[in-house]
Amino acid sequence: MLLATFSLGILGWVGCRPTNETSSQASALPAEPGPKRYALKGEILAVSIERERLIVKHEPIEGYMPAMTMEFIVSPGDLQNAREGQRITAEMVAHAGGDFSLEKIWPADPAAVATVAAGTAALVEDTTIRGRSAYREVGETTPDFVLYDQSGDVVRADRFRGKQVLFNFIFTRCPVGTMCPAAVARFQQLQKKAKESGVENLELVSISLDPEFDSPGVLRDYVNARGIETTNYHFLTGPDKAIKALLKQFGVLAEFKGDLLNHTLATVLVNESGKIVWRADGSSWTVDEFIRRMTR
Repeated sequence: MLLATFSLGILGWVGCRPTNETSSQASALPAEPGPKRYALKGEILAVSIERERLIVKHEPIEGYMPAMTMEFIVSPGDLQNAREGQRITAEMVAHAGGDFSLEKIWPADPAAVATVAAGTAALVEDTTIRGRSAYREVGETTPDFVLYDQSGDVVRADRFRGKQVLFNFIFTRCPVGTMCPAAVARFQQLQKKAKESGVENLELVSISLDPEFDSPGVLRDYVNARGIETTNYHFLTGPDKAIKALLKQFGVLAEFKGDLLNHTLATVLVNESGKIVWRADGSSWTVDEFIRRMTR
């Protein structure tokens, strides 16, 4: 398998810089104190699309403020995902100028949280029981999972039964154009080519390697920025334990070493019965290869 190394915070082994790099002019300015961050739990009372704000009634924030209702700046993706009456967890950012924003917003409705937690527990248990045989060979059925998609909706593995599915693993902060961005672009090409070739039962699934950062809203921003058609292309994220278990069962290696994320690349084709029928390790596969296998 092909090993890829990325840097998320410093100049990396492949000569790449973080995607949120500031300009040389900005970096020459005196450093300002960084914003303060706090864990937040609350309920969305109102969504203001025009002002890009959420009104949230939050619980007491330990060491900072009592429970109250506040207005928060959020990203376009988080704004699109927000629903009045929805419970959330998030990271509140207190900016020096007096504004407050929310990042890392996750759905926290009890039923959804319980469903994802139960699915994660079952997946972790299955992975543990399988032990050294956790890796699923061609011919085996894919593991069950319960994750969130880019809209914040709960997605079960059985949703894809009866479909041909292509899985891969990516992360949105990947700064190397020939790696994760190229893998996503190739899925988009395959999506178009499959439609032109009469493949009507195809689903594409990209699972985040970096769930600590890749919340549903971050995935939605990623989708929007690239103009991705999501009718049959899904971006999934969820608890770190669930992602690690899936990596083991799909035979993908991923490990953070400080600011570096090392991971292997794999694209897995699953048939309508949920069985793995082919996999391509590395990045050398072509769209036509998969089209041929899906149209046999």
